[in-house]
Amino acid sequence: MGYQMRFHPREGRGPSPTRRQFLRLGGLSLVAATGALAGCERPGRGGGPGTATVDPVALSRPDRPARLPLYPDAPAIADGLSPEKGGTFKIFNYAEYLSPDVTKAFGKKYGVTVEVTTFTTQDEAVAKLRTAGSAFDVYFPTPDILGRLAAGKLLQPLNHTYLPNLKNAWPQLQDPFYDQGAQYTVPYTAYTTGVGYRADKVKSVPANGWDLLWDPAYKGRAYVLDDYREALSMALLRAGNKDLNTEDPAALKAAGDALRQLVDAVNIKIGIAAYQTVPEGQATVHHCWSGDIINAQYYLPKDVDASVLGYWYPADLAGPVGTDCMAIPKAATKPVLAHLFLNHLLDNDVALENFSFTGYQPALAAATPEKLTADEFIAPNLTSAVVTADHYAKGLQELQLSLDGETTWNNQWAAFKAGR
Repeated sequence: MGYQMRFHPREGRGPSPTRRQFLRLGGLSLVAATGALAGCERPGRGGGPGTATVDPVALSRPDRPARLPLYPDAPAIADGLSPEKGGTFKIFNYAEYLSPDVTKAFGKKYGVTVEVTTFTTQDEAVAKLRTAGSAFDVYFPTPDILGRLAAGKLLQPLNHTYLPNLKNAWPQLQDPFYDQGAQYTVPYTAYTTGVGYRADKVKSVPANGWDLLWDPAYKGRAYVLDDYREALSMALLRAGNKDLNTEDPAALKAAGDALRQLVDAVNIKIGIAAYQTVPEGQATVHHCWSGDIINAQYYLPKDVDASVLGYWYPADLAGPVGTDCMAIPKAATKPVLAHLFLNHLLDNDVALENFSFTGYQPALAAATPEKLTADEFIAPNLTSAVVTADHYAKGLQELQLSLDGETTWNNQWAAFKAGR
């Protein structure tokens, strides 16, 4: 008998855009966001007299972590404060990226109304955070923008005495390289990027699974993520280049050329809905995030079980990996309660309940492939989509680039899209 999921967390709501629909800051909006956040300028290069570009904050890397700045006029809250009572507790997040049951339980426990406001891009979120009178208590940023958020004094430092459940996170995320000392953030979810596919239509997966996307057997049914960092990183990896933060124009041109080959080779399509197009058969192979192939279980036709789904990720774990974060904006009106909410989502049981809704797993030690399979969160054939601390340690991260680097990446992506 085929494997059938025990429950359907999205039942009755139908397909909707996930948190991953617009992951990255793009092109001009990135420059605008950087200009709004950083506080120092230097002479521009090639722009003529009076032109200025913005100095980025230090670029943090796993082997070269850069501690985020703290400011005397933006201190952490004191120890031993009571949670704020009554009123509205405001959360700022991507759509469909937080379980309503989890937020409802928290609101009931502390006697507040929980209100979730959504955004689609991080630059949109940053603009909102900077708007006068805009006050959110919890915000969900990505690591690649934390330096700019800290430089813009848009976040408040965390007081760890309110966060005992941080011990449940993977050890390397209790003191992450992108936020040393977890000064501003705690981890939320983890993901890898690989290739999702219909196992009933793909009979053989090559050792270099990225090659699936160039295979003419899947012409018209091959998709690459609509995400400039992920797509170009995939092309870099296929060629053996593991520097996913390179700013070398030659390396990026080669990656762009490889993407452009996909147009004629397989009539490549771009998208962010692998969770829907793969189970429904529209896509046979789809460059995708691990959380989307887990979500794909819930979009299969009723007479099809999850054994038709597959997910390839490099066997040596040298593939894209990342986490998303939770933070407290400087303007939060309920900062004590905000700390308690972060701690709430770091609770093992609460985090797994949240995972059953979002499909993106918590970055906690308890979320092992064995447990997630035994508890029927995922089908046994999708354990490759479960992220572990080992994945995180050996994986490759797409991190903040310089402004010049961003321009080079975006130019190659724009050329690929223009040629489709």
